[in-house]
Amino acid sequence: MATIQVDVVSAEEAVFSGQAKFVALPGESGELGILPGHTPLITRIKPGSVRIEMADGGEEFVFVAGGILEVQPNAVTVLSDTAIRGKDLDEERANQARAAAEEALKNAKSDFDLAKAQSELTIYAAQLAALRKFRQKK
Repeated sequence: MATIQVDVVSAEEAVFSGQAKFVALPGESGELGILPGHTPLITRIKPGSVRIEMADGGEEFVFVAGGILEVQPNAVTVLSDTAIRGKDLDEERANQARAAAEEALKNAKSDFDLAKAQSELTIYAAQLAALRKFRQKK
């Protein structure tokens, strides 16, 4: 069975590294699916879930807050400022952060504040969606 090396890296640590049969993640223009031997590609990714079908048949979920994807025929690298394994996602903390972002959106006094609050709200909404996906698969 053909596999591909997958590495998901955040600003702080390597979050996942291993062999996979398939990787799915939110590309800038839509959902991307990557199999071994994929054509080389570099693209931005949106906040959401990286779903990794492992070589042993298991699945791993990682939430990423956007970032960069590099695909080579035998390797996939996901670089993100924030990457959190599905099992480590904290719903209460994400809901609190989302509420804070919504409050910041209401109180934005400049275009910069508005854009920052909208970006944070998008990230936390995606994190909560990723958490729901992870729980459904369990």
